[in-house]
Parts: sequence; C-alpha cells; structure tokens
Amino acid sequence: MTSSHAVFALLALILVGCPGPSCPARPFTDPAAALASYRDMRRPARVLRASARVDRRDAEGRIRGTVLMYIDRPDRVRFDAQTQFGPAAILTSDGESFALTDLQSNRFLYGPTCPSNIERMLGLRFASAEVTRLLLGESPRIEAESQEMRCEGGRYVVTLHSADGERQELELEVRDEDRDAPPDAQRMRLRRSEVFAPDGSLRWRVTYDDYRFVVDPRDDASPPRGVVIPYTVRFEDPRTGADTRVRFNDVELNVEVPAGVFEQTPRPGLTQERVGCD
Repeated sequence: MTSSHAVFALLALILVGCPGPSCPARPFTDPAAALASYRDMRRPARVLRASARVDRRDAEGRIRGTVLMYIDRPDRVRFDAQTQFGPAAILTSDGESFALTDLQSNRFLYGPTCPSNIERMLGLRFASAEVTRLLLGESPRIEAESQEMRCEGGRYVVTLHSADGERQELELEVRDEDRDAPPDAQRMRLRRSEVFAPDGSLRWRVTYDDYRFVVDPRDDASPPRGVVIPYTVRFEDPRTGADTRVRFNDVELNVEVPAGVFEQTPRPGLTQERVGCD
C-alpha cells in the first residue's frame, strides 16, 4: 500500500469511528409537544437588560453600533442606539404605542406599535411581541394548519404548514447530556427558524448561536438556576435585503424595570411626526 493510500484508509477509519451526533434514545414524536416543551423551558426569562453590537445591512447601506436594550414579555421593548459621540436613536414600545427619537435627523416619530414601525430601527419587520421572543431565543411562528417533525443529526426539525401554502422549519438541538433522557427532560436550543413562501422561496431566516447560561437573580437555589440565552442572533430577509446580526455583550435576566422605560416624550427642538402602519 502506498503512503497516499494509507492516509486515505486512515481517514476513512477515523470517519467511520466518529459518527455525528445521534438522536435521543427516546425522541419526541409529537411536534406540538416538542415546541411546547421548548416554550416552557424559556418561560423563566421574563425581562432582559443587555448591551449588544448590532450590524445591520440593507438596500440603503450598512449601520453598525452598540444598542442598549430592555425587553419585557410579552411586548414591551426599548432600544437605545449609541455612537462614540453619544445617543443616536431611541425606540420604545409599551405594546400599543410606538415612539422613535431620531437624533441624527432631529425627528420624533410616534404612532401605533406595528411591524413596519419596529422595523425602522432594527430592520426586523415583526410585532414587538415577536421581537421579544426572537431575542430571548424563541421564534415568531406562522399560523399552522398541520405540522410534522423528524430527528436527524441530533436535532429535531419541526415543519409547520399554513393553509395558504407557507412553510416554516424550526431546528431544535438536543444537548449531548440528554440523549438518554425522556422527552420532557430533554433540554433543547433553537438553532434555526425559516419561513418559506408557497413557491418555496425564502421569506426570512433567523439563526441562533453562542448560547450561554444566564443566572436568574430571583432564584436562590443552589446550584443557581437560569436560562441559556443565544448571544448571537442573525436575521435575514431576502425580500428587502436586510441582514441584521445582534451580538450580546452583557446580559441580565429578570431585573427590576424602572418606571417609564417603555415610553418617550419628544425632546425640545425635534420635529414631531405621526406615522402609521403599512
């Protein structure tokens, strides 16, 4: 056997001897039960206070900066965009009313909370409740008429089908330590959520990475309990060319929320403009 043949034979043995991640010995078989179990694992994360680096690209160019944020389930959000010279923009929503202080154009926009207004800052065309879920490691979901699931490579793939032909895939990774655990004890991490149009084209994709454990300060158990949070969240929308990546720096869970955080009043000198939804 030549040296090159020996190398190929060794590589083949290595690949055969190192199989990929396996599915749980007792996997979920009901997609609704798998999604409900994952949702229940996320419930302890009620409030998030964090700083993050946001890199947003779209048809108008590229914007990068630091964003300070408050998120309070189910639908209250605040995002403060910072530059090296100070605040650049502040977006707030209390679930019903939206406000955006744009200090670069000296405008104060206000109106109802809706996806088109939330999109103005982050490039995420979702309702505030959906943005809250997305940044806490969950995903917006389509209205499903039917659903199915499979397990491959150690990950569950749940597929939702809507009445109008839309399709959504959610990929849930099972921790290696839980391969032998019963379904309701398997700890999962959402890795991907994609929605496809009836013609098969991609509507949007969210991917989640760099999960880290964050302690819940309300829990005095030993060892401390908490929730794993994805420190990198990427959103892509081929229809608009939007590609937004959020990388968290500091994350705190379930902190006390100061009064008035999710409301704004216009600063002196700003042009006020009421905006609707489209």
